[in-house]
Order: sequence, then C-alpha cells, then structure tokens
Amino acid sequence: MISSRRHIFKASACGISSVVFGSLLGGCGGGGADLPPTSAPLPAPLPAPVSALTPPSVVQPTSGTRWVMRDEGDVHQATWMAFAASTGVWGSRLRGPVQDTLARIANAIVQFEPVNMLVSAQDLPIARQKCDSRVNLLVREVDDLWLRDTGPVFVKGPNGEKAGVNFNFNGWGGKQAHAKDAGVADFITQRVGAQRLSTKLVLEGGGIEVDGNGTAIITESCVLNPNRNPGLTKLDCEHQLGALLGVRKVIWLPGIVGKDITDGHTDFYARFAHAGVVAAAFDGDPQSFDHAVTKRHLEILQSATDADNKRLQIVTLETPKQTRPEFAGKDFAAGYVNFYLANKSVFMPEFGDPQADALAKQRMTELFPDRVVVQINIDPIAAGGGGIHCTTQQEPA
Repeated sequence: MISSRRHIFKASACGISSVVFGSLLGGCGGGGADLPPTSAPLPAPLPAPVSALTPPSVVQPTSGTRWVMRDEGDVHQATWMAFAASTGVWGSRLRGPVQDTLARIANAIVQFEPVNMLVSAQDLPIARQKCDSRVNLLVREVDDLWLRDTGPVFVKGPNGEKAGVNFNFNGWGGKQAHAKDAGVADFITQRVGAQRLSTKLVLEGGGIEVDGNGTAIITESCVLNPNRNPGLTKLDCEHQLGALLGVRKVIWLPGIVGKDITDGHTDFYARFAHAGVVAAAFDGDPQSFDHAVTKRHLEILQSATDADNKRLQIVTLETPKQTRPEFAGKDFAAGYVNFYLANKSVFMPEFGDPQADALAKQRMTELFPDRVVVQINIDPIAAGGGGIHCTTQQEPA
C-alpha cells in the first residue's frame, strides 16, 4: 500500500505492527545505500549568517517577472533537509532509526551535490556524529523533518534571479503542530539571499509536481481541500500557479482525502521524469484503498496532454508485494514514485522485495540512462508514511 507521510505519532506510540502484507520476508535492518565510489567537492559557502542579512524582499507574483519552477532534474545549487525526529511526533522507538535514515539519505546525496541540513542545537552533536563531514549543518529549530512541504518552492526569473515561494504551511490542514515549521520557508529563502514570493495559497511542495515547461500535476484532495484553501476553485489555483511557478496547464488527479496526514500528496502518485514522461504509481492490491485511486490516476494520465497539447508517456511503477517486518505497520509507505533527482543521480527506496526492488531500479535506469541510480533502505522514514522526496527540497543553480 502506498501512502504519504502518515506520521501522526504520539510519544507513547512505540509499538508498530510487524505485518503489512500477506507474505513477508524476514527482515534484516540497516541496508544502507548502494553508492558508487564517487567523491564530491565540498559544499559551496553559504551567504552570511541570517542575523547579518536583511529580511528577504516580499514580491507579489503579479509584479511582472516571469517566474518558473524548474524541473527537478535541472542542475541544483544544493539540497535542503532537516535532521529532525522528535519523540513527540515519532515516538521513542523510531527517533534513533529515523535520524540514522536521514543521515543515510544526506550522506548519499552529498556524494553528488551540497547538502544543507537544518538541525536543532540539542541534536547538533548527534548530527555531526552521523552525517558526512561535507553535510552543512545549520542550527534551526523545526517541528518535523519534511522539508519538501515546509521549505520554499524555488523559482527562477528570466535573468537568473532566484526567489522562494512561501506557500503558508499550516500543518497539512492543522493536523500537526507547526509553529516552527511555518517559518522554515522564509528562513531558507533569507539564508540563500533570494527574494520571497507571497501568496494566499496554502499548499505543500509534495502536493505539486511540475515538468519545468509549464505543466503541473496536482491532487484535488490536497490543494482544493477546505482545510487548506476553503472556497478555492481550480481556475483560482491555476491562475495563482501561473504567476508563481510559470504553470500553463494543470493535470488534476483526484487523490484521496483523510487516509493520510497530507490528504494524498501528488509526489506519491505521479512524478515527471522528463517533460512529457510521467512515472506513476499503481497499487495492485485490491484490498488497498490506493488500488482504485491509482487505477483512476493512470486512466487520467494516459489520456492527458501537457501544456503544449502533447500526449504523455506513462511509466508505471508498481508497489512492492512485501517489505521487511522490522518497521512495518499500517502507515508504512511502500512506493517507488517518491524518488529524488539530484545532480547526475537518482535516489529511490528499496523495501526488501528483491523482484519489485530490482524491477523498479531497472525502470528508473531506463528513464534516467545518464544518471546513477542509488537505492536506499528508508524503512524508518517509510514507517512514518514518507519517502526520500518528502525529506528533501532542491535549490536550483
């Protein structure tokens, strides 16, 4: 079953069921990443500390500049993450394994591009211990680790100017404490010296997928949800996203409300591999609520056209039939679509299903023949309903 960020944990919620699917392999923990023997340059120096910067200028999207959200596969300046796993959200059992997994992801990505990691002062010593020395640790208190949703959505202007869109993170519709996370987008935007774009829209980075050429895929269950944008119409949303992100056409997927904390983020269902090519999830388990959802999404995508009125090529990524039992549970997000594109590389999960893992990697290798495909064991993160894409936010070069 695929899901997205189903991490409404309580401090006392330490026990997790060991059965998800009808048949499971015996699990062995700590698979880690199959990284190539690659070295990367040290991350580029960041601008002056936040205290030395003036606040980012606030620009309305109607100011005349043609802003564009670039394809994730374009060259990155850096990846942003957060080394955060509070006991209150994740429980004492998952806190340590989640930190290990965040470090594993960061240590894999930093082989290919700089990584900037937000971390609380309290967790700074353990982050230094677990993370590669090239990972740039920045002290900033956060509520949770999902930088895809709390960080800014970066856009570029026609002359190369950079801006960060603050989409008013509200805890996925008020489902989780988010006072600290609500300030993350502005913090990062200020840190990199970019302009700040304001909007009344409430959405998360995981809820929107773009091809960099004017086409977006969005789930209605998230962006049109009254817990984010009461009364918002599709036309209202499309108008705002045209000015903010350069979107010329939106392909709307229904998604599903109430089954996870995000109400069905796009980045667990459909992702652009390239302009005109979409990797889409399919859950083949008829007992899963996502079976009908993903089947309907595939039908829509297979008949859709992009902003240039061209039909899309759809590559299906089926969910695994089994996972390792150690971190299994009803919230476990076992899907391959939540991959992340970094410089010359692709990062995707593996779940201990040899056949499904291998097939997913093969299809990703075919989709990205010029990139190194790296699979990572992210089971503790998946236990909270998330994936690699959920933990990362790209900053374009």
